[in-house]
Amino acid sequence: MTVCEAPGKVYLFGEHAVVYGEPAVPAAIERRATVTAEPRSDDHVRVEAEDLSLDGFTVEYSGGNGDRPDVDVPTPLVEAAMGYVDAAVEQARDAADAPDAGFDITVESDIPLGAGLGSSAAVVVAGIDAATRALGEPLDRRELADRAYRAEYEVQEGQASRADTFCSTMGGAVRVEGDDCEPIEAPNLPFVVGFDGGAGDTGELVAGVGALRDEYRFAADTVESIGDLVRTGEELLADAVSGGDPSLELLAELGELMDFNHGLLAALGVSARSLDAMVWAARDAGAHGAKLTGAGGGGCIVALDPSDATETALSFTQGCEEAFRAELAPEGVRVVEP
Repeated sequence: MTVCEAPGKVYLFGEHAVVYGEPAVPAAIERRATVTAEPRSDDHVRVEAEDLSLDGFTVEYSGGNGDRPDVDVPTPLVEAAMGYVDAAVEQARDAADAPDAGFDITVESDIPLGAGLGSSAAVVVAGIDAATRALGEPLDRRELADRAYRAEYEVQEGQASRADTFCSTMGGAVRVEGDDCEPIEAPNLPFVVGFDGGAGDTGELVAGVGALRDEYRFAADTVESIGDLVRTGEELLADAVSGGDPSLELLAELGELMDFNHGLLAALGVSARSLDAMVWAARDAGAHGAKLTGAGGGGCIVALDPSDATETALSFTQGCEEAFRAELAPEGVRVVEP
């Protein structure tokens, strides 16, 4: 039995624009998905996923022949929950040259699903790492991140970027621009997350931005402006002390860029009433900056505030289901003692 866990993430800047080759800076947070993998003597895959749906479920199906789980839950829910687990298993089998390997897999997660915090990436990264280690073929982090990206790319029908999976694998803050992915130095930023309890349709939102970008030059300019904003943010982070507490001046400058980023994303049509309400509640409470994180359409916002004011304000904001502080996770995927 092998147990691995991988962190979720927030975007400081750059979501959506990263799909079109612009840079993005996501940062790993200490909310994690945990995957346990134990090899079987047959080619079946048994998945217990208590945290991937409202009530959880356990399924077993034959691997390698396209079988779908036969369970009494709605088909879209099964496909959403199982797609990433399936893809992780296939990547692990390929990496270990074990096409008929079977597994008993358990998935647990404290990352809200579909909320912009990288839950699927964390499951895929932890799943591939656990399964390859269980087969005696552990991967180095670069290959693990690449295989996790390929899994997400397949499930998301070509609309995934490398940002989520690379960040979940490496931990800390990372810079992603096309296929170029590198860890970067960053201080311990005081993230506060607000969650509206919902989730946007990532594929639909990405496609919507693409349609705007193709139809209107100013929409394409907006995407490029997000890229310019990210580069400015990188310069600020490069001047900060890694791992230390950031200065108020740095927080103010980063926050201003986050505010700009949210406005540009809203102009591209990916915000929502609940996200805007949480962003403004955070700003009114004194946050240095606040923006949606992830695909948008619902889900989470991230703010910068070292005080308790933003978390308190969000907890009283209509439409905010949960507010919590999210520490930077300097360590990415890791093995856990069972």
